[in-house]
Amino acid sequence: MLLLEVISGETLPKPDRGKMRFHKIANVNKALDFIASKGVKLVSIGAEEIVDGNLKMTLGMIWTIILRFAIQDISVEEMTAKEGLLLWCQRKTAPYKNVNVQNFHTSFKDGLAFCALIHRHRPDLLDYSKLSKDDPLHNLNLAFDIAEKHLDIPRMLDPDDISDGVPDERAVMTYVSSYYHTFSGLQKAEMAANRICKVLKVNQENERLMEEYERLTSDLLEWIRRTLPWLQARQQDNTLADLQKKLEEYRLYRRNHKPPRVEQKARLETNFNTLQTKLRLSNRPAYLPSEGKTVTDIANAWKQLEGCEKSFEEWLLSEMMRLERLEHLAKKFKHKADIHEGWTSGKEEMLKSQDFRNCKLNELKALKKKHEAFESDLAAHQDRVEQIAAIAQELNALDYYDSATINARCQKICDQWDRLGTQTTTRRNALEETEKLLEKIDQLHLEFAKRAAPFNNWLDGACEDLVDMFIVHTIEEIQGLIDAHNQFKATLGEADKENQAIMALVNEVQRIAQQYQIPGGLDNPYTTLTAQVISTKWSEVRKLVPQRDNTLQLELKKQQNNESLRRQFAEKANGVGPWIEKQMDAVAAIGMGMHGSVLEDQLNRLKDYESAVVSNKAIMEEMEKIHQSVQESMIFENRYTQYTMETLRVGWEQLLTSINRTINEVENQILTRDSKGISQDQLNEFRSSFNHFDKNRIGRLNADEFKSSLISLGYSIGKDRQGEIDFQRILSIVDPNSTGSIHFDAFLDFMTRENVDSDTAEQVIDSFRILAGDKPYILPEELRRELPPDQAEYCIQRMQPFVGPNVPSEALDYMSFSTSLYGESDL
Repeated sequence: MLLLEVISGETLPKPDRGKMRFHKIANVNKALDFIASKGVKLVSIGAEEIVDGNLKMTLGMIWTIILRFAIQDISVEEMTAKEGLLLWCQRKTAPYKNVNVQNFHTSFKDGLAFCALIHRHRPDLLDYSKLSKDDPLHNLNLAFDIAEKHLDIPRMLDPDDISDGVPDERAVMTYVSSYYHTFSGLQKAEMAANRICKVLKVNQENERLMEEYERLTSDLLEWIRRTLPWLQARQQDNTLADLQKKLEEYRLYRRNHKPPRVEQKARLETNFNTLQTKLRLSNRPAYLPSEGKTVTDIANAWKQLEGCEKSFEEWLLSEMMRLERLEHLAKKFKHKADIHEGWTSGKEEMLKSQDFRNCKLNELKALKKKHEAFESDLAAHQDRVEQIAAIAQELNALDYYDSATINARCQKICDQWDRLGTQTTTRRNALEETEKLLEKIDQLHLEFAKRAAPFNNWLDGACEDLVDMFIVHTIEEIQGLIDAHNQFKATLGEADKENQAIMALVNEVQRIAQQYQIPGGLDNPYTTLTAQVISTKWSEVRKLVPQRDNTLQLELKKQQNNESLRRQFAEKANGVGPWIEKQMDAVAAIGMGMHGSVLEDQLNRLKDYESAVVSNKAIMEEMEKIHQSVQESMIFENRYTQYTMETLRVGWEQLLTSINRTINEVENQILTRDSKGISQDQLNEFRSSFNHFDKNRIGRLNADEFKSSLISLGYSIGKDRQGEIDFQRILSIVDPNSTGSIHFDAFLDFMTRENVDSDTAEQVIDSFRILAGDKPYILPEELRRELPPDQAEYCIQRMQPFVGPNVPSEALDYMSFSTSLYGESDL
């Protein structure tokens, strides 16, 4: 039966669990009936032979099962299972050498047919080209091992039995059918698996919801089924205690047992709706619950449950009323009296307690709420007291034998009830009075917190501002800080009022707490700030204010001193600066010959300027001292003057340099004039022409301006190529370094050479020749004899030895020396 269930995928009837022969026969008959139901005729195979271990019958039955479930479903071109399987083998092995499948015994002896089937579908598992027909055992073992390891086909055959004799046709067919089923499903397996997984996933989820619905439904209906008998029970011999117990059980049922079932019912309906929606979306038929488990069945059962609950509760109440009426009045009186006395036990001590004296406001409010609840409870017990009195009165009316005891107990209860009322009022008044005090303290604490926090922040900001460092450079800046500080001081009066108001709140809290002995009354729940912190910071502010005043005043004095230094320096600088500029302009005018006076007069005027500059040196030194103070005071700007010490110092140095340079230039001009013999008028003419073309008054001419100046003085320069060559030669004389500028000294030197006779190298050579007696060389003694000693020694040290035949060794070359004097040699 297990074998048939595995290979068919179906479930067989439940087997008999006994161990006796008729149990075994019954189980075998169930298996044979199942085989017969699949259209298989079992000839001469009975359950008794199988149970008795008839080998032939058992093998026949096994072959019948194999033929039906493993081979019969093989179909190739509408042939029988055997013929179809044979045709399938022939087609798959047709391309392979040494393989010719004609039957299921001799055609498979050498194992190549098995290897060919494996290679045809899984060429990665073996190399068919390496197999030999002469080695059947190797081929069979290889095929069986691969099939078992990689294709999950068990080793059903023995290689020795197949290769040595004639293989059993049925065994080979069975084994080959495993190849057919394995390979025929490979191609479709993956696609089918994906499709199946998708479908199964949906089905599994739907089945899970169905199972959960069935489970929840079964559980809920079972619970209702178990609960209904309890609600429907109506026992007539109940006592009052029994009914009380039933009522408590019913209340427990309503509180604890039913609410989870209400949730379960809601979840069940939700799951059912979700399941129906998923089935509809996945094109599945709607879910039809098992019989008796539909939503309607659940609703009906639930309605029945609720009806039973209502009737059960009504029955409980009516039965209790019936029994209570039957209870003896005395027992009823005792019961109520016991309950009342039990409730009043300890109440008087509680009402006399002064526990609220040590409470905080929130605790007191809780006590007050508790007392209000007690008052409500007390009022609720008024009915019980009246009932006790009414029962006692009825007992008296009925001449109860122990009326005295009843009356004494009733009187005691009534007296205690009156005392409880009085004590309750007294405690309520005390609680309200204490609450007012604590609320007042709480309000004071809250007001303190509201006012102390911003005032504390103001104090922190004030302290920070009062000790804040500042850097100012002008009186206006420090005055702005002083004004701001004065404005701050103007607010101190209001701040002092706020401080006093905050301290007054604290003092009021202390007074109330001390007067009424309220524990913890000084603790403020709304802030961590304390009066001590506020007072300390306020004292710190008051201490810092005069310190800030002093600091600002010191800084004001410093800035006033800085302002005085600025004015002192500016006063000096505004006098010295223009004077230097004026002197520079005057010296420049003299240097450019703009006054047109005699050179000696210009020289005298320049020396006068030099003397004036030297005489004003003291002013510069005084300004240097003032400037040192300015620097030490960290003064970086001075709006009273545009001059800085650096510009004045540079201007002063430039003035001295300009005077000395101009004096040197005038002295050179005098030397040139005197040595060349030119007149003052000529010199003035040269200066006038130079200045005329020096349009920018920079003391130099460019090439074009120089050329125009030469032409204005009558110097002829042609406009042809030769004229340009001559002009370039002149430029090389006046501007040997090719700077592009010609200064007046070079201009004057050139004009002097062009207009006045001058010594030349040839003239000097002729003079030396006369001294040497027409010799091409000269002797040292001749020089010492004819020239002054210093000039003779000058010539002897600088003349080269004369090189020539038959000349004295001390002979000197005066010709190269003469040419070197005029820059015409490398000497």
